[in-house]
Amino acid sequence: MMMSTRNIWREEVAEASQAPTLIPPQPRNVGDTGLNFLFQVELLTKVLFMRGQLRLVEIADHLKLSIGVLEPLLAFLRTERLCEVSRSSGTDTSTSYTLTDLGRLRAEDFLQKSQYAGPAPVSLEDYIRQIQQQSVSNMVVTHDDIVKAFEGIVVKENILKQFGAAMNSGRAIFVYGPAGSGKSFISEHLVGLLSGDVAVPYAVVVDEAIIQVFDPLVHRPVPQTEANISLDGKRACDPRWVRCHRPVVTTGGELTLPMLDLDFDTSTRFYQAPPQVKANNGLLIIDDLGRQLTPVLSLLNRWIVPLDRHVDYLALHTGKKFMVPFDVIVVFSTNMKPQDLADEAFLRRLGYKIYVGALEEQDYRNIARQVCTEMDVPFSEDGLDYLLQELHHKEGRPLFACIPRDIIGQVRDIARYSNKPPEMTPEFLDWAWSNYFARDYEKPT
Repeated sequence: MMMSTRNIWREEVAEASQAPTLIPPQPRNVGDTGLNFLFQVELLTKVLFMRGQLRLVEIADHLKLSIGVLEPLLAFLRTERLCEVSRSSGTDTSTSYTLTDLGRLRAEDFLQKSQYAGPAPVSLEDYIRQIQQQSVSNMVVTHDDIVKAFEGIVVKENILKQFGAAMNSGRAIFVYGPAGSGKSFISEHLVGLLSGDVAVPYAVVVDEAIIQVFDPLVHRPVPQTEANISLDGKRACDPRWVRCHRPVVTTGGELTLPMLDLDFDTSTRFYQAPPQVKANNGLLIIDDLGRQLTPVLSLLNRWIVPLDRHVDYLALHTGKKFMVPFDVIVVFSTNMKPQDLADEAFLRRLGYKIYVGALEEQDYRNIARQVCTEMDVPFSEDGLDYLLQELHHKEGRPLFACIPRDIIGQVRDIARYSNKPPEMTPEFLDWAWSNYFARDYEKPT
C-alpha cells in the first residue's frame, strides 16, 4: 500500500512539473497591482517624460499595465494638470498623452529619486508567493531524464545516478575532484534536467525601491502560447511577468561577497538583483570554488542560512532588510578537498558530495573516438595505444576526461600548420603532449 501511495505522489509531482506555468491574472484596477497609487503615478510620469507623447496603448504596452489600471492614473495626472490630451480619435485607446510644463518639472523631481522607467514592478509579497508556487522542488528527475540529458556523453553510471538523485532532493550539490576530471562539464549539463517553466517578474518593489530581476542574459523567455494561463484560468495573464525556462546562473573565480547582495546604481538609483535571486526556481553553479579573491570561508559562511532555511536576507542602501526565497539548487564545483574548504557543519548542509575522478581506460578510449569524429581526425587504435602506454602510463598521468580533446585538438592544429593530414602519429602525439603539460625547467628533460 505504501509503494502505491508513493508512486501516485511521484506521478502527481511529475504532472505538476510539466503543467503550464500559472501566471497571476492581469490586474483589473489599481488595487489589484499590489502597488501604491502614487508610486504608479510617479512611474507613469517618468515614462511620459522619457518617451514623450504616447498613445494609451503604447503606455499600456510599455508599463505592462491594463487600460483599466492606467485610466485612473491618467485622470489623476490631468486633474493635477501634469498631463494633457494632445490628440484624440474615435476610440479611447488612440488618445495620446503628453506632460505639461508642470508635469515635466514634477518628473524631474521623480527621476531624482529613481530613474527606473521600465515595466511596472510586482510587490514583494506577490513575488514570494509566485516563487513558492513554482518551486524547484516540484521537479522530478528520472533515469530516463538522465539518459536523455547525457546522451552521447561518457560519464560513469554511478555518478549519473548520484546527480539524478541529487536533483530530486532540491538541495545543494558539492562536486569535487582533480582538475580536468570533467566536473564543470557535467555540472553544465545538469541544465538538461530542469523541467517546467517559471514566471519571472521584470522588477520587484520593496519600500518603493525598485529591484530589476529579469535579465535577458539569464532568463530565456518561452514563446507565448495558450498554455500561458493565469492563476484563475479566466483572465489574461499579468504581463509584468515573463514566462521563461528555469534559469541557470554560472559564476566562477570572479565571484565576490558584494556580488551576493543587491547592486545599487548610484546614478540610476535602482537595484539589480544578485545572482541567487535571478537563479530562483533554477540552478546556480559556483565553479572553481576556492579560486575567488574573497576567502572561501567567507563565501561559504554567506551561504549557511540560505542553504539551511531556503530564505535569504537582503538590504537596501537605506538599511531596510527584507527576506526573499532561496529556491535554488546550488552546485559547488571545486578542485580542492572538501575538508580544506569547509568544516563539518557546513558540509552537513550540502545534500550530496559527488566525487569525479579519473576515467577507466575504456571510457577514455570512447571519449577519444568521439573527439576524433568531432574534429575530423582519423581515429587510430595504434595511436591511442601509444598515447596510453608510452605517454600516460610511463609518466604516471591519470586518465582525465579533458585530455583526449585537448591532445587531439593540438594534433589537428600542428597538422594544419605543417600542411599535412591530421593523424594520430607518435610524432604529432609527442609534440602535443610536450605542449600540453608544463615542465619543471629545473629538472633535466
